[in-house]
Amino acid sequence: MNCIELFSGAGGLAIGLDRSGFRHSQLIEWNHDACETLRFNVGKSLALDHPCSVHEGDVRNMDFGEYEGKIDFIAGGPPCQPFSLGGKHKAFLDERDMFPQAIRSIREIKPKAFLFENVKGLTRKSFATYLEYITLQLQYPDYEAKPNEEWAKHLARLEKIHTKGNYTGLHYNLVYQVVNAADFGVPQKRERIIFVGFRSDLGVEWSFPAKTHSEAALYFDQCISKDYWDRHEMPKRFKNDLSFWGNARFPKEDADFALKPWKTIRDAISDLPDPRKASYAWKMKAHVFQDGARAYPGHTGSYIDLPSKTIKAGTHGVPGGENMILFPDGSVRYLSTREAARIQTFPDAYDIAGSWTEAMRQIGNAVPVTLAKAIGSSIKDALNNAGKL
Repeated sequence: MNCIELFSGAGGLAIGLDRSGFRHSQLIEWNHDACETLRFNVGKSLALDHPCSVHEGDVRNMDFGEYEGKIDFIAGGPPCQPFSLGGKHKAFLDERDMFPQAIRSIREIKPKAFLFENVKGLTRKSFATYLEYITLQLQYPDYEAKPNEEWAKHLARLEKIHTKGNYTGLHYNLVYQVVNAADFGVPQKRERIIFVGFRSDLGVEWSFPAKTHSEAALYFDQCISKDYWDRHEMPKRFKNDLSFWGNARFPKEDADFALKPWKTIRDAISDLPDPRKASYAWKMKAHVFQDGARAYPGHTGSYIDLPSKTIKAGTHGVPGGENMILFPDGSVRYLSTREAARIQTFPDAYDIAGSWTEAMRQIGNAVPVTLAKAIGSSIKDALNNAGKL
């Protein structure tokens, strides 16, 4: 199934979709270091081992019309700074808002389906009206704004054609949901809003895949059966010191107990050497110790026996709290690039280009590979079941 991806970044979404059976014709990204990452790994890593070009440039300058009839699926993560809790919250007033370009790509290519990802901040009450505007544009991508028309007036016209219900132009059936990556086996509590649309003439039935992992199951694994500690061959004292759970309790009949446990940082990195003692071979895999980690209020690190906090890119360098490990003795240290990539479920054979700060920025902006694969596989199965592949 042919695919192009906008705003590809370091390629987390691309790897996951590739593992789902999508075949990228082109990856589009403006950041040079991210493009270097993509170029280095296409054809060399465990994923993206098919012919695929990397286009380095501004998506606003692209003519997507040449892809019409050739591309079945569009994916991407439009820059999220306009909606991020860590950004300036300017939304549609922010020139970094790339949703208009994502919508334009749908309008010009007319794919069978699409997937776009963004930060949970887009669901904040202050952005509610603009979220509605985005969703209606995704459903009716060829119902464009008039020259110099204010977005609120365009929204009003979209609402009218939506409620009338007889639109005959390009139309997509859209669903969206806030998804926690930890619920799908990613060792990170990362909540993102995912938009998935299918062209209405295809008759595809789809819903978000059911979660496979749960916090309740991790609680059972650590606090009741205590199998977690045995798997990691931890001393007995760890089984009895569970204060990091606080007052958390779960009802015995909770169906989430039947799922797999959330994965923790320890699950993700326990087979890696301590970066302070790593061999030269591991240092070549970007498993290098970075000094200077300090804990302070609001920046306390992610506890090693829980999923990581959301790995973040940072506007002015690497955010300390989200990208530090907190150990049982209270000490902290920065994640190495390889450890951060593990937490985002990148394969070890995947190399991230650039300095530590730049590599961590790329990793922080990425879609976790495992989450992308789970959703991508579900989309592909739905298209296949509808006989549209």
